[in-house]
Amino acid sequence: MANAGLQLLGFILAFLGWIGSIVSTALPQWKIYSYAGDNIVTAQAIYEGLWMSCVSQSTGQIQCKVFDSLLNLNSTLQATRALMVIGILLGLIAIFVATVGMKCMKCMEDDEVQKMRMAVFGGVVFLIAGLAVLVATAWYGNRIVQEFYDPMTPVNARYEFGQALFTGWAAASLCLLGGALLCCSCPRKTTSYPTPRPYPKPAPSSGKDYV
Repeated sequence: MANAGLQLLGFILAFLGWIGSIVSTALPQWKIYSYAGDNIVTAQAIYEGLWMSCVSQSTGQIQCKVFDSLLNLNSTLQATRALMVIGILLGLIAIFVATVGMKCMKCMEDDEVQKMRMAVFGGVVFLIAGLAVLVATAWYGNRIVQEFYDPMTPVNARYEFGQALFTGWAAASLCLLGGALLCCSCPRKTTSYPTPRPYPKPAPSSGKDYV
């Protein structure tokens, strides 16, 4: 029963991480404008995401512009897009696979070992999805840090970490933790002993002794 509870906890954490990766990919606040200068404009907030750049006015009006050209984007943004989409697709596959292997489901009840292997395989896929999201967010964050401390970058063109980046890091952590818990439900190897051979029964005595 404890193993089933650990399995269910891992699935819930990994599922929440998958939802978080979707939210992180869709949000436009991957990097926000840094107010690190003398001549700054606080009446508006500028932030960019994987798919668009937005400007939020102090009046509450938000204007967003979708990135038109795919080839005109830098390689970091393209790689981050690809890794996030791959992580989401792998997470979707892991959800279906792990659901079949859950002990609370009625699927594959006749083969308990195969059912446990399906749960472990789903955990492994969750781990790969979490790694993809972690690499994408870390790569993008590293690019922000490099541009921020680059002396060639103008002060009014520097950005800092946005909310979507922190959401991606949290989502990757949940996917990795949930996948690890699912992998802990790996079936233990049982030692098989050969079946003992029955000893032949002695023939009943006829009651006659021959000399």
